[in-house]
Amino acid sequence: MTENELSNKIVGVAIEIHKQLGPGLLESAYEFPFAYELREAGLVVEQQVPMPLIYKEIKMECGYRIDLLIEKKVVIEIKSLETLAPVHYAQTLTYLRLSNVKLGLLINFNNVKLKDGIHRIVNNL
Repeated sequence: MTENELSNKIVGVAIEIHKQLGPGLLESAYEFPFAYELREAGLVVEQQVPMPLIYKEIKMECGYRIDLLIEKKVVIEIKSLETLAPVHYAQTLTYLRLSNVKLGLLINFNNVKLKDGIHRIVNNL
């Protein structure tokens, strides 16, 4: 599956989860059902993927983690905030660069209409 095909499937699952759970829950309340439904759809899903920081030749385990990595092609960063800040977009782009992945979805579940909380971020490798 291409990144765009994966993205379409992921967005459909996110919308269904949002319909079932609604806005305002903790991020983890969305992450686990999200991962479950994506696996049920036949996708390879990794949760809380460690993201080491490499500075020069030094590899540092700083505690950064990708919320969901789908098929090693799409990074999903889950938020449940009143408003996304520029740092959230930058964080997602940094995860894309560090993991050498092309497409990321920053999804803020704390919206009345989830489509207003879905943001595609592209890493121009």
